[in-house]
Amino acid sequence: MTDFVDREEELSRLRSLYESEAAELAVIYGRRRLGKTELVKQSLDGYDDAVVYQAKQKTNALQLEQFVEIAAESYPGVTRIREDWGDVLGYLAEQDAILVLDEFPYLVEQDRSLPSVLQAMFDHELDDSATTIVIVGSSISMMEEAALLGNGPLYGRSSVKLDVRQLPFAAAMEFFDGAYAADEQVCTWGVFGGVPYYLEEVAPKATLAENVQRTILSRHGSLHNEPDYVLRMELTEPTRYFSILEAIAGGSTSRNEIAGTTGIEYNQLSKYLNRLARLRLVDQRVPITEQKERSKRSRYHIRDPFFRFWFHFVYGTGDRYDELGDDAYEALIEPELADFVSQSFEELSQSALRTLYPEYTITDTGRWWYDDHEIDVVGLTTEETLLVGECKFQRSPLGYDAFSKLQRHVEELRWTPDTGGERVERYALFSRSGFKPSVEEAAEERDDLRLFAVEDVVSALQS
Repeated sequence: MTDFVDREEELSRLRSLYESEAAELAVIYGRRRLGKTELVKQSLDGYDDAVVYQAKQKTNALQLEQFVEIAAESYPGVTRIREDWGDVLGYLAEQDAILVLDEFPYLVEQDRSLPSVLQAMFDHELDDSATTIVIVGSSISMMEEAALLGNGPLYGRSSVKLDVRQLPFAAAMEFFDGAYAADEQVCTWGVFGGVPYYLEEVAPKATLAENVQRTILSRHGSLHNEPDYVLRMELTEPTRYFSILEAIAGGSTSRNEIAGTTGIEYNQLSKYLNRLARLRLVDQRVPITEQKERSKRSRYHIRDPFFRFWFHFVYGTGDRYDELGDDAYEALIEPELADFVSQSFEELSQSALRTLYPEYTITDTGRWWYDDHEIDVVGLTTEETLLVGECKFQRSPLGYDAFSKLQRHVEELRWTPDTGGERVERYALFSRSGFKPSVEEAAEERDDLRLFAVEDVVSALQS
């Protein structure tokens, strides 16, 4: 297991609250497995008298009793306080204590008044206190209801709101300490993504095939049913959500396609897609040159690579992988993996663009499509330059046809520089397996074409 990585900004913001001379509230949220609890633990290094309580699904009386037991280790006087959340928290706030209520939604399930109790404390009782109260939750819907949306009791009371998301590529690769080559890193990212819990399950000394077989394909693997568990903890009617995620993972990305694949009426889809977006599982994307609110070419995308992998390869397969045993990966995953990972490679190439082209001020990066025309990587700049790129994550060198196709597609891309000048196009080709001589010769002869290997993309992201 690697040391704690990344999250430096989050740690700094939390520690600044602990040092504040005023009463402070921090709200930390994000779906399960992202390392919220570990983040709080790291932030409390050196604060030995902090009260950290991780709630469980128990009765309110039991939760309060156990909270008091933990608090009494640092503040013995709390045992003389009537066991009521308002009185207990109020006493500890008078001691300027740091209080962490982890899995806060479990507490609210048993005592719906708790957010209002905290609201009253911050509104009326903590003027002379330097306490910091940190509430942490994996149920995004309940955290929204309590603290994040405008009608929540704690809305507007928090000094810090941390939406904890998956780690970026460079931080995720720190889990493997240089054990993987560049293309292996991209493949590992394409399967496991940036969720710390998933990355900790990957053995750096094993091959990707061995890791996928052991953790995902095996019926007893630690991640075999992980998305099922995460979604059932958050959703009350998961079946339709599962169907939508399976459809998107299978390539049905427009709303019409999702409706046709799932059988869910077009007009009903919005509430399900919006819910998945709030869980940070799905996002709506539009061509880079368009605004999301006005575009009619939206596509939906599973944000977490591991969820995308699971719904593409594992969901609904029953005992198929068990029957194949150790041959499952080679038979069913390996033939499709390069094509599957290509989407992640495109996204990583987009993210690397600013480092690869430091001479330009790039305002936005993304993808573009119109009818049958698609461009994998687009960078819009503050000058007249339009950056466009084609990505290939295949085992054979990239040929000149990829460059020709890119040139044809860019002719259809409508973008005018803000300066009012005539746009200038710069081309980039990204390849896992190098380039054919015809492409290399073209790059030598032209000053508007650059070639990037997978190593260049990985190095740019880790610089």
